[in-house]
Amino acid sequence: MSTLRMIQCNINALINDFLHDENRVVVLTGPEKESVKPVSEEEVLAVLSEVENAEIEKYTEEEVRENLITEMPAAGSIKDSKVNEELGITTLTLNQPEKKNSLSMAMLEALSEELAIIASDSETRVVVLAAHGNVFCAGHDLRAVREQFDSHEFQLALFNQCSKVMQQIVNLPKPVIARVAGVATAAGCQLVASCDLAVAEKGARFATPGVNIGLFCSTPMVALSRNVSRKHAMEMLLTGELIDAARAEQIGLINRAVEPEALDETVYGMATTIAAKSGHTLKIGKEAFYKQLEMPLAHAYDYTANVMAENMQANDAREGISAFLDKRDPDWQHK
Repeated sequence: MSTLRMIQCNINALINDFLHDENRVVVLTGPEKESVKPVSEEEVLAVLSEVENAEIEKYTEEEVRENLITEMPAAGSIKDSKVNEELGITTLTLNQPEKKNSLSMAMLEALSEELAIIASDSETRVVVLAAHGNVFCAGHDLRAVREQFDSHEFQLALFNQCSKVMQQIVNLPKPVIARVAGVATAAGCQLVASCDLAVAEKGARFATPGVNIGLFCSTPMVALSRNVSRKHAMEMLLTGELIDAARAEQIGLINRAVEPEALDETVYGMATTIAAKSGHTLKIGKEAFYKQLEMPLAHAYDYTANVMAENMQANDAREGISAFLDKRDPDWQHK
């Protein structure tokens, strides 16, 4: 097949407008820049003629997803898309921007199902949690909540399901990185706090504003208070005010606040670095990290000493140590 020239393309803007599975050829163009020579009509026609006369290879939907571009998910769904199967990075994308990616019961159940699948997926070593639209997640769907004001059973089921998802993230045997663009409030802020790592664009905002509407953010408080100091957590919970990404980084709610154009580079750079490690070692380390946090000091040291002794028996630990001493790259077997 011939090579298509892609000149100055804004992929995010073009996905919705131009990319369709039925297209045989897609020509992408963009605004002119001084440093880039414009493509003439003759050059475009020459490329199209070459493609038209070439033998078209059969391809599967999976190959399209891997080799061209990840298909945008349908509204209201969660899209599980392998960004790079070779590296083992899976992206989960909240995709209900018209409802501010709120955590309705349906959204929570879908997210729970995807996390359960990923937990047993041997090809996935790192998960990125992202969202479409200018709101990362606005918390629970308050309109749905209002419709069920008189149903204590519904309210309890909703908050229990949300708590289940947050614990699935913490207990997932793969690191989870939140990719935050836009606003994350209430249970949305809880979602960020529940992830192992979080990177946000500088324009992102965070809040636990339940106190402003008479519903204290009690479940978000659990994740928040395990990420930031008590004083910082109480300030967010009691005032209900938004904080910017710089402040969120300062208090430890997120790892980094970056320019919008650097968000994906930072997130997937971090994900790639982590995914290059032994998946078995990552699993051991993440589980031990959260368990020891709940233990008294002496108990924590006893527990982690046993963890390290057991870890030493793993194939990857022996391979890693040998590779280091032999001054070579390790060949991970992820076991």
